[in-house]
Amino acid sequence: MTAFLRLENVHKAWGGVVGVDGIDLTIARGEFTVLLGPSGCGKSTLLRLVAGLEAPDRGRIFIDGKDVTGSPPASRGLSMVFQSYALFPHLSVAENIVFGLRVRGVAKAERTERLAKALALTGLNGLEHRKPAELSGGQRQRVALARAVIADHPICLMDEPLSNLDAKLRHSVRQDIRAMQRELGMTVIYVTHDQTEAMGMADRIVLLNAGRVEQSGTPADFYRSPATIFAATFIGSPPMALLPANSIPAALQPRRAAQVSQAGTLVGVRPEDMRIVSDREQGVRARIASSEFLGAETLVYLDMGTAEIVARVAGEATFKAGASVSVTWP
Repeated sequence: MTAFLRLENVHKAWGGVVGVDGIDLTIARGEFTVLLGPSGCGKSTLLRLVAGLEAPDRGRIFIDGKDVTGSPPASRGLSMVFQSYALFPHLSVAENIVFGLRVRGVAKAERTERLAKALALTGLNGLEHRKPAELSGGQRQRVALARAVIADHPICLMDEPLSNLDAKLRHSVRQDIRAMQRELGMTVIYVTHDQTEAMGMADRIVLLNAGRVEQSGTPADFYRSPATIFAATFIGSPPMALLPANSIPAALQPRRAAQVSQAGTLVGVRPEDMRIVSDREQGVRARIASSEFLGAETLVYLDMGTAEIVARVAGEATFKAGASVSVTWP
């Protein structure tokens, strides 16, 4: 992978509290990279370091081969989209979008041309003359996206841009962002705590935990082969069940694991891989705690004694609370 953005041993702390702890990261040109993790894991700090809004205590940051560690944000060739729309209330949609170009002294003809392209890409045609107060939340976020597009920078940094939107709008704008990124070939670094956003949008996910990279890879890598217990339980909804290997019948243990019965070893099973069968059949004994019918699927909550887990059953399934069952999987 040719590095367009490269971080080498980047570290940042405030008064002994570590935000980013020695991160090495390489991002290719045109890649959509999602920084994912819980609150306080360092993902927004890392984004601010790339932007130049914070300076690292040690380490170096390179953009397109140039060391920008000490460079101001304006010279880094990037645009930003924040959780807050940061629009000027007294300016129209068009004026908000071209504001940065006007400040930079871009000629009117070029501003007009770029504005037309940005409006088309973000679905804002016909709204150019409205003020932000006349727009919905989704439309305001599209204005912020259009402002990033019109800047024509090769890197766009996005910090939780959809968290103020409702679920339906989030899904719609998520698709718009991905389509726009592909059409423009932009390198996007996108911060979120929402693993559904990460799985649905990313070329590559970088999962952060306590200021360090826990795992980096494609969404499929994370789902099929989580590298750590943290990664296994963070990705997937409901999360992967982790069961003590020595509590599982031999027939259900992974074939490839040489020491799977060793004390302390855990076996991970995704909810959709579980089958709930009669307690007379071979499997892990469990008790039905409760179930939730969600339309396309039913989530069944199971008490295994050593652990409480969730199984996903396609369609509608009825289970009696308190019933004894066996749980099995391939």
